[in-house]
Formats: sequence, C-alpha cells, structure tokens
Amino acid sequence: MELPPLRLLVVDDEVNIREGLCDALAGPAVEVRSARDGSEALRLLDEGPVHILVTDLRMPGEVGGLDLVRAVRERCPESTAIVISAFGTVESAVEAMRLGAADFVTKPVNIKHIRLLVTRAVEKLRLLEENRRLKAELERGRGGGAIVIGESPAMKRVVAIVDQVATSDAHVFLMGESGTGKEVVARLLHERSDRRNGPFVPVNCGAISESLFESEMFGHESGAFTGATRVKRGLFEAAHGGTIFLDEITEISEKNQVDLLRVIQEKDIRRVGGEQRIAVDIRIVAASNRDVRRLVGAGTFREDLYYRLSVVPVHLPPLRERSEDIPLLADRFLKEFCARHDRPPKRIAPAAMRALAGYSWPGNIRQLRNVLEQLVVCVAGEEIALPDLPPEVRAPSETRSSRLRDVVGCAEREAILNALQQANNRRERAAEILGVSVRTLRYKLRRYDIEA
Repeated sequence: MELPPLRLLVVDDEVNIREGLCDALAGPAVEVRSARDGSEALRLLDEGPVHILVTDLRMPGEVGGLDLVRAVRERCPESTAIVISAFGTVESAVEAMRLGAADFVTKPVNIKHIRLLVTRAVEKLRLLEENRRLKAELERGRGGGAIVIGESPAMKRVVAIVDQVATSDAHVFLMGESGTGKEVVARLLHERSDRRNGPFVPVNCGAISESLFESEMFGHESGAFTGATRVKRGLFEAAHGGTIFLDEITEISEKNQVDLLRVIQEKDIRRVGGEQRIAVDIRIVAASNRDVRRLVGAGTFREDLYYRLSVVPVHLPPLRERSEDIPLLADRFLKEFCARHDRPPKRIAPAAMRALAGYSWPGNIRQLRNVLEQLVVCVAGEEIALPDLPPEVRAPSETRSSRLRDVVGCAEREAILNALQQANNRRERAAEILGVSVRTLRYKLRRYDIEA
C-alpha cells in the first residue's frame, strides 16, 4: 500500500514562474496545485490540507504571501512554507520565519534550489509519518518490544536494559552486526523515554563526508561559504529536546570526533560562520557494526569519545543466535508487506518456516525483511512453500534432507546384504528376514544395484 502523495501548492501572480515551478516540482511524491493570487489559494486550502506551500511574498489583492503562510500553518502545523520574493529585505525574511516559513528565497528563482527545498520538506514529512506509525505500532505491542523486536531470551535482555535506562538521559552505544535492528532499538529507547514527544533524528554518519559534517550536523549561517544563501539549522538543533541516533559512528574522521566530543561536553553548538553558541538538549544513541574496542586500541577512534558515548553499552545479537524469533518476525513482515503491496493474506508452509529458522541470515533482520517482501510480491498463491524460497535459504534444509536420505540408504543397503548372506542369496528367505515382500526386495535390489 503506497503512501498517498503530499499536497503542494504554488502561488504566484507571474504565470511563467508559477507554471515553471509546477512543472519542475511535479512528481510521484507530491500532488501539485497552483493559484494566481492569495484569494484563490485560500479557496484551495478549504478543499483540504496543504503540506508544502511555495508562495510569492507580494501579490495583487488583499491576501499576501505571509497571510498564506499563517493560514497554511494554522490548518497543518507540520506543513512547510517556502516564501519567494523579489524584495528580499531582512525585515520580510524575519517576519516570514516568525510566522513559520522554513525558507525565504529571493528572485530570480533558482528552480534547482526550490526543488531541493521541496525534496527536504517531503523527507521531513515522511519521517514524521514514519515516527507516528512506529509509535502506534510500538504501543499496540506489549509495550513495544514484543512485536517489533522478538521474544527470545537474548532480545528480552536487550528490552530489559532499554526499560532500565530509558527514563535517564544517559548516552547509549548499540553494538552489533549490520541489519540486527539497531535503529529499531534506538527508536524504542526514544519512545520509552521522557523525550518521546520530542524529535527522533536518525543520522547515517557513514554517508556524510568530513567536509560536509560540520554543515550537516551544526548548520550554517547565510554567507558562511559559497552557496550558503540562507541560514540552515543543523541536525543537532533539529534533535533539540529529543534523541539523535548516530549510526555508523565509527566512520567519522578524527577531526569530526573532536567536534562531537565538544558537543557532548559543552551541550551547545555553533553554526558554521556564526559567533553565537546555541544550547542543545539532546540524548545521543550511537551505533556501530565494528569492534569499537579494537578501533580504540588501534587509535582510530578516540577513547574519551567512546567512554562518553557508551555510558550504557548494549550488544544486539545476530539473528542466527536468536532463531526462535524468526517465525514471529517472518509473520510480522508477511502482514506488513501484504498490506503495503495490496496482496491477499499469505501463510508460510511448515517446511518453509523450518528453512527460514534454520538459515544463518548473514544480513540479519534486514535480509529477512527483503526476502519476505520478495516472496509477498512474487508468490502468486496463498501459501509460501519451500521451493518458493531463494536457493541460498532453502539449500541448508535440502542438504539436511539429502544427507538423511544418504544415511538411510546406506543402512538399508547394509541390512539387505546381511539378510541375503543369512539366506544364502535366496530372495524369498531374505525378504522374510527383512519383513518385506519379495516384490519390495526386488525393487530394493535394483535400486542399490545388488546382485542376488
């Protein structure tokens, strides 16, 4: 079941700009509407919520761009407003921001820049939706842990640690192989903490280069560097009052480690190009799939930063060490993907479930999710059988069956040879000793290539 597109409204009295923006911003993620002035835009607002507003500041008529920003934000507080103006004064920019505009852009319009702002707005709104969905799912489960994580002793220990430290502000370091569910545990920790009503901001540190780290994490002031045309809040500011999840933390450079250590110690940040220090109230949940202690010993990860982050270290076991959770997880993913792809409910045959539980899952939960989604999409019937599984998943099960047949075959051949020896190669007597019919014995003799 695909998410419905977000509603985007473009308002500008200049037809070329209006139509150019509509063409440039159209896409599967958004439903684009347009209005030539503020009054027409207000009528469109009455038809339903607008999630993203791109509006000119000054237009003919009684309703201006700032009036629209106010109206959109009142109807949908999570909406994003982008104001465009040919009269880019500090006063108008400040007023737009005060009313809730996310960005203030001066003409001539840079379409590429506007498209980037809209893409970020879509990502922010989808993240809010995902957080709400996950929160509701957590609340439907046994306080959150059972449905999302598992019921094995290993995962119950993880949930117990989460429960114990959730209401404190202690930083937590999650360690485990890729795909073991570190972000799920981080979200669970956030949802059970006193910060649950604040933002949860996930950051993939491995995807941020050293040169961009400061701008992304700390933000920047307008004019801080070439291309910095506006003030940008960093991810630490975005996480104020909530939790920031720093995944792949061991991938950041030594310089960036020093920057992060300072944030932890001083509890404030300074934007690139800025002078003012901005207080940030955040809880850090860090994660890595590497042996952090070995990295500390090798000198590639700062020891003081490690101890600051790992006030509470938590090890997440790989899926192969908690195979009893696989049926629970498989059933959950099956329901999730049937709903997402609008497929009728499916079930997993016992032999297929045994194969799933017996596989080592080197990619852990992420790999299991991918396999289940593939099966939901590709299997036509209501039941997922053993032959439907990917070869690498069903191979261990088939190998075990083949091995068992080999053992049984060897034992059966040996028993027939012994019986024939006792019966002096007389088939009727050998069949009597074995307790089978002569016809069955003849079949077995041919099968095992025994002459008698």
